[in-house]
Amino acid sequence: MKIKALAAAAIIAAAVVQSTAVYAVDNTKIGYGQGTAVDSRNRPVDAAEFNSRYGDSDACALSEDDNRIIITFDQGYENGYTEKILDTLKEKNVSAIFFLTGDYAKKEKALVQRMIDEGHVLGNHGMTHASLPTLSDDEAKEEIMSLHNYVLDEYGYEMQYFRCPCGEYSEQALKTIQECGYTTLFWSFAYVDWKTDSQPSAGEGLKKLTESAHGGEILLLHSVSATNAEILGEVIDNFRAKGFEV
Repeated sequence: MKIKALAAAAIIAAAVVQSTAVYAVDNTKIGYGQGTAVDSRNRPVDAAEFNSRYGDSDACALSEDDNRIIITFDQGYENGYTEKILDTLKEKNVSAIFFLTGDYAKKEKALVQRMIDEGHVLGNHGMTHASLPTLSDDEAKEEIMSLHNYVLDEYGYEMQYFRCPCGEYSEQALKTIQECGYTTLFWSFAYVDWKTDSQPSAGEGLKKLTESAHGGEILLLHSVSATNAEILGEVIDNFRAKGFEV
């Protein structure tokens, strides 16, 4: 599992596309979304455009590995399903990326340690889950590095991937994240799975995730979802049946 985690990290690193275009850096807040239009390979057009435009800021929404789908989870708070998710990932021999908030890293130490022990990658989702474009540059660096240093001190683990809270970013925020030594990771597919009181049915979730599958996919899931915990094993099986590595 640790080898798979290192392989996933290498794949992400290779995904960052270096763009030769030059844009003025500003702090205008942008809400990320992968859009609905797809190309001939079923990849969201907006995710591919994000890679092209922001690759020079070490930011990506797609991996360049057309054979692989990378599964990621946002860990804002615990809802009782992460243990089952970890069980499934272990059974299927899959390494995922878990983006932690500060609150989660401090409260759920046994689960975080299990993630590390089982070869998963920990990502930084901000100490307080604050939208970086709403912060000063110094405040944004504190939001990133205070969690970085906490996880390093508490778990002996050095994070290298950042996911912008609320999916909100700016050109300046991406540069700040880069200056902190991080790669910014968005996603190329997500669906409404975070509403705990309005969960999609298992059939609906499985259909959406299977039909959206594409090479280089960075899949965003939320571990608070009962549906995700129920269907994850079948989702992985369906991805593999389509010929993708997971």
